[in-house]
Amino acid sequence: MIQNGVASNKIRQRKRAPALLRVLPWMVLTVMLCITWLAWEHERESAQRALHSQFDFDLRETVSRIDQRILGYEQMLHGVQSLFSTTAMHNRAAMHAYIEALQLDANFSAAQVIGLVDWVPGHRKGAHIQSMRSAGFTSYEIEPNELHDNYAPIIQREPFVGRNVLALGMDAWVDPVRRIAMERARDSGLASISGKVRLRVDGTGNSPPGFIMYLPIYAPGLPHDTVQQRRAHLLGWVYAAFHMRDLMASLFGDATMGLSVAMYDGTEANEAALMYQSDASAAPIAATPATLQATEYMVESGHDWTLSLQSQDSYAQRYGRSIATALALAGITLSALLALLAWLLVNGRERALRIASTMTEELRHMAQHDPLTGIPNRALFNDRLLQELARAKRQRTQFALVFIDLDHFKPINDNFGHAVGDHILKDVAVRLQGSVRDTDTVGRIGGDEFVVLLAQLGEHDPIEDLAEKLRVSLKPPFQIGGKDLPLSCSVGVAVYPKDGTTPIALMKSADEAMYRAKAEGRNCVRLSA
Repeated sequence: MIQNGVASNKIRQRKRAPALLRVLPWMVLTVMLCITWLAWEHERESAQRALHSQFDFDLRETVSRIDQRILGYEQMLHGVQSLFSTTAMHNRAAMHAYIEALQLDANFSAAQVIGLVDWVPGHRKGAHIQSMRSAGFTSYEIEPNELHDNYAPIIQREPFVGRNVLALGMDAWVDPVRRIAMERARDSGLASISGKVRLRVDGTGNSPPGFIMYLPIYAPGLPHDTVQQRRAHLLGWVYAAFHMRDLMASLFGDATMGLSVAMYDGTEANEAALMYQSDASAAPIAATPATLQATEYMVESGHDWTLSLQSQDSYAQRYGRSIATALALAGITLSALLALLAWLLVNGRERALRIASTMTEELRHMAQHDPLTGIPNRALFNDRLLQELARAKRQRTQFALVFIDLDHFKPINDNFGHAVGDHILKDVAVRLQGSVRDTDTVGRIGGDEFVVLLAQLGEHDPIEDLAEKLRVSLKPPFQIGGKDLPLSCSVGVAVYPKDGTTPIALMKSADEAMYRAKAEGRNCVRLSA
């Protein structure tokens, strides 16, 4: 009886063994699909973080450009203001010569007109009109011709050509929007920007929104340290009139690089306050769903503006490139293949093991390398960066992280097609790899951006020369279809531990150095400041 029981157990065990082998392929498929999903999710989140980081950078860059441009126009008006410290305010010839020397079309293209406003108390109105008529403006009047305690008529416009040739005498003091800015400039002694206005030079037709920057002029040699002194010794204002459209065009040109930009007067983003929108045919940005959107409140020359930035589809295509889809397809395919191999394992273990090893290595390579160029992708590069960081900390040595961004690469894709662009990216990877040592790592982190890890550097190694060698390697034209296509790059370098002791800090320093290279003319190498 005992022997029969043992025999029965052995039979049941032999039956269970084939049953487990039959479900093995399904177990492999399930596990591999789970791994594929985790890899896909990680890559998708990494791409989104990179896209958000780029968007935040573009927002800060836009605000900085506006700040710098407004500051430049303030300095221009300060120059005119200084002119009247050495000459009479009504010296028309001196102001004309000074404005002509500024070359507005070339250097201050957003300014429609630079003008002069006289401060005329009511009891001096008659004498003021007579003085202007004596200067050659025989039909001069202050408009509107009404009685007020004070007047602020325009007495000069430069350049006095084209549509700027209008009758002088417009009283800016009667316009509440202009008056607020003039009073703020008078009492503070600083430049002041008005709210949204229609410029006088635009006439009465449909015209783009504008604004005016005022800077006060005080009597020379008299104090203006307090508000009371400034009001008592005010002579007038020098001003510059702008179309917001032209100011924004002077920052970006016609291209907004996949971003919709809108500027609003004040702190409310509504249709009435809209002063500029990069795509005039589109609905207001605030009413359009967007992948990424941000609002920035700005104070320029004492006045509030609201900047709204929104990404377009082309922005995500340019900066949000991800291998998540390719990784998912590859993972699903390899999952199916490994499941098949598991099935073959039941029937031919040795053969299946060989194939499984090959497939696993291919999967590992695809997960760690850029599918276009074959060089390390973001994941593998970050892993090598962490390894080098740990080694440098242990041995107390240094290494360098180099960011490389191709200059004007987008026009190549636009003019010759993505096939040509992809061919050039492959050649770029080959040239960069040929310019580094065996211990270094060249990677591609997306689009036309490459990174290089210069490992195990000595204290006296010429880091800048090594980076310059990378830049020079891309100098020879790329030959595509019998044509020579020139290309350059902007290079930023961060050195451990001087420029950072963590991967994030080093990448930020290298990225900032690269953008400084672009800002300083491109096609150059810049070390982290």
